[in-house]
Order: sequence, then C-alpha cells, then structure tokens
Amino acid sequence: MTTTGAPRMIQDRALRPTAKVLPEHIRLNNRTLVLQTLYRTGLQSRADLARETGLTRVTVSDLISELMGENLVIELGPRQESRPGKPATLLDINRVAFQIISLDLSGHTRLRGAVLSLDGAVLSSSGVELAGARGEAAYEKVAELLDQVIARATAPILGVGIGSPGIVDRAGVVRNAPNLGWRDQPLQDRLQNATGLPVRVVNDANAAVLAEHSFGGADHDLLLVKVGHGVGAGLLIGGRAIFGERFAAGEIGHVVVGTDDGPLCACGKSGCLEAWLSVPRLTTAIQAATAAAASPADAEVAIDQILTEAGRRLGIILAPVVGALNLLEIVLSGPPELLDGTLSAATVETILSRTMATETGDLTVRMTEQGEDIVLRGAAVMVLSAQLGVS
Repeated sequence: MTTTGAPRMIQDRALRPTAKVLPEHIRLNNRTLVLQTLYRTGLQSRADLARETGLTRVTVSDLISELMGENLVIELGPRQESRPGKPATLLDINRVAFQIISLDLSGHTRLRGAVLSLDGAVLSSSGVELAGARGEAAYEKVAELLDQVIARATAPILGVGIGSPGIVDRAGVVRNAPNLGWRDQPLQDRLQNATGLPVRVVNDANAAVLAEHSFGGADHDLLLVKVGHGVGAGLLIGGRAIFGERFAAGEIGHVVVGTDDGPLCACGKSGCLEAWLSVPRLTTAIQAATAAAASPADAEVAIDQILTEAGRRLGIILAPVVGALNLLEIVLSGPPELLDGTLSAATVETILSRTMATETGDLTVRMTEQGEDIVLRGAAVMVLSAQLGVS
C-alpha cells in the first residue's frame, strides 16, 4: 500500500508554548478541534460545529472545505427536519477513507498485527510465531509481520502503530526490552524507512491505557496493568496518559517485591513482579503444580495458592501508587483465566490492607472489556493522535 491521498502529519506539540503563536498554529488547532468534534460526535452541520467549537461559521466552512478536499470529511445529506427552510447538510469524518495498521509485540509466544478502521474496529488480523527470537531475529519477525498486515489493507494507510514491551522513548526507540533482547532499538525509524509509512511506537501498557481511554470510555483517573510476556502498567491522570520524564512510568514489572529474594527474573534480578506474575511464569507454575498434585482437588488448592500469591505481590506493588494518587479503579489486561477471580481478589485485599480504608474503600479492580485487541487498538489511537489530532 502507499500513502497516496493521506493527510499531512500533525507534529508533536509542547503542552506549554515557548514561542509566539503563529497564524498557521492557530489554523492547525482549529482544524484539530473540528476533526475531534466530528470524530467524537459525528452527524454535525456546519452551524452545529460552529456552536460546539466556538469558531465562526466562516472559519468552520473554510476548514470543512479543506478537509473534504483531503477526503477526511464527507457530507451525508440533509438533516430530516420538520421546520420550514432549507435543511442543514450533515457532516462526518470519512470513516472508511483510511485504515490503520497496528502491531502488538507483547505476546510471549506470538506477535499480532491487524488492519483497523478509524473507529478502532479490527478488520483483519495476522500473526507470526516469536519462536524464542531475540535481538535482530526478533526485529526480523516484526518486519515480516508488518509486511503481512500492510498487504491486507484495502484502503490508503493513515499510519502504523506499534505497542512494544519495554521502555520506549518519544522517538520510538525501544531503550530496553529484556524479553525481546532489545536495547536502544530504533524501531520506529527502521520500520518507517522500510515502509515509507508514518510509524508510531509506544510501550504496550501505555497503548492499552490509551485504548481504554479512547474506546473504553475511561475519562477518569485509572491504572491499567498489562500482563503478558512481561508486566507493565499504563497510568491515566486527568484524561491524559502519563509517560514519565524518562519514558519509564508504569515499568512495575522489574520492581522487586518483598525481601524474600523470590524467583529469578529475565532482567537478572530476583523477585521482580514479572517473575511472579507474567503469563509464562504463571503458566509454568500452574502446570508444575497440576502435575505434582495427588488429586484434582489438591491441584485446585495449589493453583489457588499460586494465583493468590501472584495477586498479593501485585497488590504490594500497587498499594503505594493507589495511596499516593488516590486511585479508585484498576484495570487488568491479560488472560482472564489467570487474572480474573482469585488473583484480582487477592490484589484488592492486599491494597486495602495497606492503604487508608476511608480513602480507598471504593477501589475496584476489573478486567478490561476490550479483550486481547486492547494493545492493537491503543496503538491505533497513537496514529489517530499523530496524524489527525483526534483520540
């Protein structure tokens, strides 16, 4: 696929302007405001948009003409009105004009990719087996998957979004991803140069919390814990994802839990949360307990103990965060057969026992409703934000 007809990229903007606001910046902000309003509400007339955004009708009409010329906005026909006079023409984002490519690199055995609509719906999906690949071999797997997914697109591609494990900076460099054997991997630049498409790379847990915000309706403060090949967290405060000064906010997987050493982690330390909670570690422990049990009842007790201990370790890590930020919701993303029930209950119990009950008594820990596509959808949010300024 090519980017022929794709809209121009909106560059990252500082939260606090340090220079004079130029007329072109004002126009860009107005354009973004119109697109965001249409993306979220749809079916608006030009007059509706002027009222909703506070812009003049002349400005709105001018911007709509520009956006229609780029095939980003379409007219849907007249509004059905009973009052006299010419009915207003309704507008919407052209939701089928472009598609988004997303990759999820967080799986412990398989890398996943998909073609998504502008509304975050998965249109087609692909995957490649990781087969223990690390370092450059892992990169080749990613490049292979990306080629497969691009070939399945049926409309111009708006951009590529990738959710990767590990610490990812603003330039899309994976600074450290122990499970993939990556250190200072310039993933964004390499794939952008290889495909000629706009690429955005973000940490997988941060992608997941963006999906929860944009497609899950979460506009309040929350912490999302992503459990897969590794363990990470995404933090949403005041409707904004928090990445941290060194892009490592939410890197709870390699925080040592307790003082009892614990199992050896892939990073070289002992007792990291990931060593207790990651999908490979939990799966291996459960299989070993089942094989060693004298009866199904004994196996059930052993599995319950494993999940309870993993939940307790997660609660120990999260309690200070919940207390410091006064969070009332934690979302879990990962295999529900492992996380839902015993493990999540132990997490809540541990957090409540380690914080002020009067401030955290309403705490809820729930599974995401977005299932295994949450990272794919969150990576698509990064593309929408970078290319169109909407989310």
